[in-house]
Amino acid sequence: MRKIQFLFRKCIIMNRLFHCAGLLLVFLTAVCFPLSAEARKDMRVTLNETGIPMPKLLELIEKQSGCHFVYNKNITDFNAKVSLKVVDAPLESALNKLFAGRGISYEIDDKYVILKSGGKAQPKKSVPMKVTGIISDKNAEPLIGATIAVKGKKARAVAGLDGDYTIDASKGDVLVFTYIGFSPKEVKVGSDNKIDVVLEESETLLGEVVVVGYGTMKKKDLTGAVSSINGDAVTDRKVSMLSSALQGALSGVQVTRSGSDPSAGADIKIRGITTIGDSNPLIIVDGVPADNINDINPQDVKDITVLKDAASAAIYGSRAAAGVILITTKRASDGKVSLQYSYEYGYEKPTTQPDYVDVTRFMAMTNELRWNDAGNGPDHFPTYIPAVINNYATLHAQNPNGYPDTDWRGLLLKGHSNRQSHNFRISGGTSVIRTTASIGYDMNDGLYADKDYNRFTVRMNNDITINKYIQAAIDVNVKRSTSTNPNYDPMNACYLMPPVYAAMWEDGRIADGKSGDNPYAALNYGGTTKNHYNQVGGKAAVYITPVKGLKLSAIVSPIWNDWSGKHFRKRIEYFSADDPDNLIGAINGYASTYLSESRGKSFSLTKQFLANYDNTFGDHSVSALVGYEDNSFETESIWAARDNFALTEFPYLDRGNDDYQTNGGNASHTAYRSVFGRAMYNYQGRYLLQANIRCDRSSRFDKKYRAGWFPSVSAGWVVTSEPWFRKLELEPWLSFLKVRASYGLLGNDRVGNYPYLPLLNYTNALFWEGNKGVTSITAAQWQYAIRDISWETTKTFGVGLDLAFFDSRLNVTADYYYKITKDMILDIDIPDYIGYDNPQQNTGKMRTTGFEVELRWRDRVADFSYSVAANLSDYTSKMGYLGGNQFLGDQIKTMGSYFNEWYGYRSDGIFQTQEEINNYPVMNSSVRPGDIKYLKADPNDKTPVSPDKDRVFLGNSQPRWQYGLTLNGSWRGFDLSVAFQGVGSQLKRKTATMVQPLRDNFGNIPKLIDGRYWSNYNTPEENLRAEYPRLTSTQSSYNYAMSDFWLFKSHYLRLKNISLGYTLPQSVTKHFFVQALRFYVAANDLFCITNYPRGWDYEGYGSTSYPITKSFICGVNITF
Repeated sequence: MRKIQFLFRKCIIMNRLFHCAGLLLVFLTAVCFPLSAEARKDMRVTLNETGIPMPKLLELIEKQSGCHFVYNKNITDFNAKVSLKVVDAPLESALNKLFAGRGISYEIDDKYVILKSGGKAQPKKSVPMKVTGIISDKNAEPLIGATIAVKGKKARAVAGLDGDYTIDASKGDVLVFTYIGFSPKEVKVGSDNKIDVVLEESETLLGEVVVVGYGTMKKKDLTGAVSSINGDAVTDRKVSMLSSALQGALSGVQVTRSGSDPSAGADIKIRGITTIGDSNPLIIVDGVPADNINDINPQDVKDITVLKDAASAAIYGSRAAAGVILITTKRASDGKVSLQYSYEYGYEKPTTQPDYVDVTRFMAMTNELRWNDAGNGPDHFPTYIPAVINNYATLHAQNPNGYPDTDWRGLLLKGHSNRQSHNFRISGGTSVIRTTASIGYDMNDGLYADKDYNRFTVRMNNDITINKYIQAAIDVNVKRSTSTNPNYDPMNACYLMPPVYAAMWEDGRIADGKSGDNPYAALNYGGTTKNHYNQVGGKAAVYITPVKGLKLSAIVSPIWNDWSGKHFRKRIEYFSADDPDNLIGAINGYASTYLSESRGKSFSLTKQFLANYDNTFGDHSVSALVGYEDNSFETESIWAARDNFALTEFPYLDRGNDDYQTNGGNASHTAYRSVFGRAMYNYQGRYLLQANIRCDRSSRFDKKYRAGWFPSVSAGWVVTSEPWFRKLELEPWLSFLKVRASYGLLGNDRVGNYPYLPLLNYTNALFWEGNKGVTSITAAQWQYAIRDISWETTKTFGVGLDLAFFDSRLNVTADYYYKITKDMILDIDIPDYIGYDNPQQNTGKMRTTGFEVELRWRDRVADFSYSVAANLSDYTSKMGYLGGNQFLGDQIKTMGSYFNEWYGYRSDGIFQTQEEINNYPVMNSSVRPGDIKYLKADPNDKTPVSPDKDRVFLGNSQPRWQYGLTLNGSWRGFDLSVAFQGVGSQLKRKTATMVQPLRDNFGNIPKLIDGRYWSNYNTPEENLRAEYPRLTSTQSSYNYAMSDFWLFKSHYLRLKNISLGYTLPQSVTKHFFVQALRFYVAANDLFCITNYPRGWDYEGYGSTSYPITKSFICGVNITF
């Protein structure tokens, strides 16, 4: 009992903490609107009155408690002045204190308080009796194990097999009926001793129905690891790409962005890394596989469920090793007709940008670098003389062509980009047919010229009831997207080009840049690449229910895709600064006008036949599924190109030069055939068992090795449903406790289409005929075939806890998992002289372990509703035997290493003197004071530092302690949503792009290193504090080699999204025939708290790709 009391105290503390979180949300809301004082409930009173007439005091008590006093004004001492001071006191306590010593008694009957002269207060006495009844749900199914309690007393009972109960109670007592997943219900005992109760399913998380493989389940009945998010939470994120909406929203789901390119999504990993190859999850939309999660308009999403372990994902077999994301789109309801329109406008700008030194500092530091590389001789100004540096501003004003000062970033990037979206939805129906149709249009432009992305989506879902035995569904979805990109990506040039090179001459003509490299010209005049993508998909399904509990389903789902691309690169000429007619040449890479066009199409067809059976026999509930599924996918593409166009304004292939034409194409066809089954057993809601098995056959493998079997088993124990647990009387603070465990096998076949076949390559080759060479088509084998290549397999073990506290207001889910992938499909090195590419073979092993925790709190205080959701997850992936392979580079995958572990030299600061260098086994003779000092892997080894012997494991590169926090609140039409997301720790590298001066031997110099590098102009004390090595180009490959000198532990906390809306009262909108009208403002990626180098976004990771952007959005939703 001491342990129980300890847990009770702990939970009280947790309760207070979550109330504090609610108060925090109230505070955030109060920025826009104040909260009024709340009336006390349940007949409680708070008063501090002195010397007022008793009738006046009774009026105050009536207002606060809701009771009504009945009395005779002739009661003795009734009109005397009285005082009363109570805080949140029960009505009876307040009355006892008020009437003490005054000869007034009272009786309470329902909400009436009857006052009488003389004696103490006497509550109405009642005679105990046996109260009986049946507890059921809305379908008249008995709720076995439901709890019945007398409010304020110890009497308690549990419903039997038929939902029947018996309990001792008195007239006037209040019976409280509770059951997991259902809303509590209170009934006052009257004269009738038979009380039947129907409980309604609650909106608690445990009562939620979630989508699982080929079906649905209540969360309280799950035995696997599943997380879900509803459609409203998705749309609150205000993103165009659905993948980005999941970032920080669910535990165990790692979403990584490399940029905010409007046409790009994010990379998704579930429970870390599963294999060296493709670790992307399987995407299922409305029960059938989909190509890309970003093909779905976020506005169409009803909910998203993530299957994370073998128990939940094994039903999808071979493609589920990396997890499964189930997306359910919105459907119509009976008799509810609505028309909705939403409009959104916003703009985006980079979250941060790095600074670079100005033009004069660039010249000074360039001089120092060249002087260092020349051996620090007498000439300290080998590139720019002092007269130019000291007078550059004047020289530039006088002759901008000869002395440029170019703001390359300002020329190449716009200040911001715009985005807008329109979404239209109509839904409604009858008991026979229900339809919802949506149309969405998104328009996004980019941060630089000639970049945009537009998307048009249509989705129509139809549900048809033919009769009580037969139902059908017909769904259609369409997507068309277009993207335009300049042929030159300017992002690298923004950070590379120094200001001493001219983009334009003074009169606005194109300049030569750096010896013909002119990013401004390439961006604005180099042409564009335009891509069009079309998708038409659908689903036709028939559902037959021949007998109660049995449902037969036949589903067919085709998807057609086609795409086209046009890459038109234009010749760009530039002329002399002094003579507009003097042609100097063409911009590098743009010497000719070139056009390539591509066309492609694909078709996939999924067919499913399912039989689901559900029934309850007394204490026993069973569910079974058997199914067949096949999927075929075929694709074909062609391309053609011509060069040396005479004209630059006509992008058509027939305008090109016949002597410079090329073409090509390819095609492939793959297929799956699968059978699967699932059995579930539930005893009294206490003991849960589930078993799955699936057999997949994949055309990617030889006939002898195509079949793969993927079983799983899982179990759950609902401890709180045990009779002995109920006797502990831990409710309501501990509402639910379930223990789960699972084990299963998953597969992966994501390799080339035909790795077991000796593939041929057709090409033109040179042959000799007589004494001259001629070209002719020929064929040669390029792929070495390995017949017995087959599935990768991943074994997964997991345990978990599901808990609910405080009447299910607080829900906690915790999981630990361990998974081993073996027979990984890897390239095997073979000698070059064999003449084949490296073949693939089953070899290699890796393991991943991790945990995840989710906490969700939902509550309501009068008109204010709020919720708090938090999640935390972590994993590590380590490599096993890889068949002798090592995947080397700055990161390594080899036996014993982490997945993509940092790999390089250990360092010991910076060499300070030549004497220190002379007494150390340095890597080469060019090492000088100011260079990085690398350590030997073996301290006793006196040979020079070597990349073959002295590079070592430096640490895990994967993120650790990923977390998310979401706060939601609503009050009288106002709603507020705030989402945070971050990483607790990750070993990151300062890349050469971030810190290297004169990158590519001419590039700009990051301001980050200015004044913080080792220099011959520094004092010895200053050099001891130097954070960066000396300026050098000849030793750049040495100093910027991978080493722990450039590694640092990083972290970040990002305000992912904040959204504030207001919905006008219906009393106002009804005059305009509007059901609901909501206005909102929102911001994404508003700020980030991190120790990452200034100017670089944590997620962008020192990259020169499209930057991470923050967005500011306003919008309106209207419903008719």
